[in-house]
Amino acid sequence: MLGRIIAEYPGKVRLVFKDFPLASHEGALPAAEAARCAGDLGRFWEYHDLLFVAQPSFARADLVGYASRLGLPVDRFTTCLDGGQHRQAVRADLAEGRAAGVRGTPTFFVNGERMVGARPFEAFRAAIEQALNGTAPREPKNP
Repeated sequence: MLGRIIAEYPGKVRLVFKDFPLASHEGALPAAEAARCAGDLGRFWEYHDLLFVAQPSFARADLVGYASRLGLPVDRFTTCLDGGQHRQAVRADLAEGRAAGVRGTPTFFVNGERMVGARPFEAFRAAIEQALNGTAPREPKNP
């Protein structure tokens, strides 16, 4: 659906992805780090999507296996993952989300308005149209 939004509003919307690994989901933090490692190798979204299909298999061997399945150079991927190269960035995203009032996933912001949970395309269209029709950008509202 995010691709559809970008396609429908070329040059008018911007997608910014932030990690928000839930503490209640064992393996979410290393999975987020693994997706960033895949991103370093040019395959973030493919890896990200594979993680959602694979839930909850996020053991290290599974994460490496997903990289292999996507044809990523496993040695470079494991060096990144095992070295914790993205740990601080993932934690920074988590802190930023908490500060913006995020409590769970998925959470989206359209022009500062929080949209929680899976929403139909039309809900996003309405929020985007409202933003494009004069609502000034603002910081996300906290509850």
